[in-house]
Amino acid sequence: MTTRILLADDHKLFIEGLAELMKKKQELELSGQAKDGQQAISEAVKIKPDVILMDIAMPELNGIKALKQIRSQLPDVKAIMLSMYNSRELIVESLRAGAQGYILKECTSEELYEAIKTVMMGNFYIARSSLQVVVEDYLRLLKADERNSARLLSEREREVLKLLAEGKNAKEIAYDLAISKNTVDVHRRHIMEKTGCTSMAGLVRYAIREGY
Repeated sequence: MTTRILLADDHKLFIEGLAELMKKKQELELSGQAKDGQQAISEAVKIKPDVILMDIAMPELNGIKALKQIRSQLPDVKAIMLSMYNSRELIVESLRAGAQGYILKECTSEELYEAIKTVMMGNFYIARSSLQVVVEDYLRLLKADERNSARLLSEREREVLKLLAEGKNAKEIAYDLAISKNTVDVHRRHIMEKTGCTSMAGLVRYAIREGY
């Protein structure tokens, strides 16, 4: 089955690299080209490609803004953004605009082919050299979420969590805090909801990790 591609890029070396790839992979077809964002929109609407290879830094209208307009008219089209930079901001903005892929212009023809195959299968593709940026950002956000969830706990809930982490059961906690066992169970349920833990083991690991 032939994959029809629209290339929105004005860099000669990348165009030559794509042409070389198509010689090797006959199932790929270059159905159209555009040299700026506005032309990319008109070409996409006209030829309705399977995949758009979209340069982010283009004259007239950048690739991200152009893709947003294209997606409003062609919601099923696949798009891979082309960039010179390993930028977290550009990766996030590309995905928000509706892109399924993000690769660097320095990529090999084989990685480009892998990216095209991946998005055609309905999956996302991020350049290998950009994955570290994505993972680091994810871990940063994860830690921020954990800190925020801890701050959401009330003073009483933090007391209950500390005692749970020390291995005490609900009856013992109720005695220590001079509250009923049912109240302890309610606090424990609220703590699990706020922290996203789904088991006592997970709750204890969370408490240890957060210093309780």
